[in-house]
Amino acid sequence: MENIALIESFSEFKDDKSIDRVTLMAILEEVFRSALKRKYGSDDNFDIIINPDKGDLEIWRNRIVVEDGEVEDENEEISLTEARKIEPDFEVGEEASEEVKLIDLGRRAILALRQNLISKIHEHDNTNIFKQYKELEGELYSAEVHHVRHNAVILLDDNGNELILPKSEQIRSDFFRKGESVRGIIKSVELKGNKPSIVLSRTSPEFLVKLFEQEIPEVFDGLITIERVARIPGEKAKVAVDSYDDRIDPVGACVGMKGSRIHGIVRELGNENIDVVNYTKNENIFIARALSPAKVVSIKIHEAVEDQKPRVDVFLKPEEVSKAIGKGGVNIRLASQLTGYEIDVQREGVEDDVELTEFSDEIEEWIIEEFKNIGLDSARSVLDLEVSDLVKRTDLEEETIIEVQRILKEEFES
Repeated sequence: MENIALIESFSEFKDDKSIDRVTLMAILEEVFRSALKRKYGSDDNFDIIINPDKGDLEIWRNRIVVEDGEVEDENEEISLTEARKIEPDFEVGEEASEEVKLIDLGRRAILALRQNLISKIHEHDNTNIFKQYKELEGELYSAEVHHVRHNAVILLDDNGNELILPKSEQIRSDFFRKGESVRGIIKSVELKGNKPSIVLSRTSPEFLVKLFEQEIPEVFDGLITIERVARIPGEKAKVAVDSYDDRIDPVGACVGMKGSRIHGIVRELGNENIDVVNYTKNENIFIARALSPAKVVSIKIHEAVEDQKPRVDVFLKPEEVSKAIGKGGVNIRLASQLTGYEIDVQREGVEDDVELTEFSDEIEEWIIEEFKNIGLDSARSVLDLEVSDLVKRTDLEEETIIEVQRILKEEFES
């Protein structure tokens, strides 16, 4: 293979890759120098002249002319007789330059050189992709479904680059078909074995923030700020918003008339229910707002204990407790995430009540947990509901619930 043939073979990569001339020459020189080191032990005395635009390549080896029989290093020195075969007027002590053809490196070295060239180009391309997408981390991004696997969806963007949407980053109700466009945020970009791994997420709270920015002009313009977000993806979210302009109602602006503005976001998130509340630095007021739609009577914030989440007792009327806790404890969990407090619900005006955990010697722990999961953590809260209602809301058998209520009634009768 002649020097020019290798350069021509490079053009097939150059046409498809965005490699500037300086980088191209650097890659080529690095590859050729590696080949020279393997062949001659050193490349220090070689000059490489590359013109990739024209397909020109020249490699010159420079050696000092010494007397015949005094050559100690064949790579660094050349005998006078050999030197005069190159130029007849060379003298001892001069530097003789001789062009090296690729064929002189040997067929195996040429094949290795070409493979190394391909590898370096791909490595350069992958590094560029990594840098490009690393800058997009946390940003909203769209790509097309290319392949659906059981544990991930493989996406391709407009540039033909591959993104991964793992099952763990998908909303439960998500269902994808090949060719359809999918939105999410770029959660992470990592190099794995020199290949960039770009992970998309639809479950991240930041995805919800970016959707607000895109769908609500006041958020995009900075007139309304999103202070905090708590999400249970595909189920429910709470968003705390604020505005420095007293003329703007941040909640109203985000929700819109009859929910018109937030409807697109809800639809994008698989009908995820979104509560938008006004943010305030007053902790008592903020905790009460976070527990909406429940109406709070009073709040008692406990002193913070080191290395523990701060606790707060929230007092509500008995009929408001189930609203505060929500189905499956979702509402209180989100309120806790949003405020940063461990929230303990207390029933206002109910003095003679007993926590369910007090009955652990008579009622199995897993049964108590079933009641707690739907916001029932005291004896009266369980007794206040009909057996049929408890059957619907828990995974407990009717006989089990009847037995539990019997044990609880005996406590108050005694």
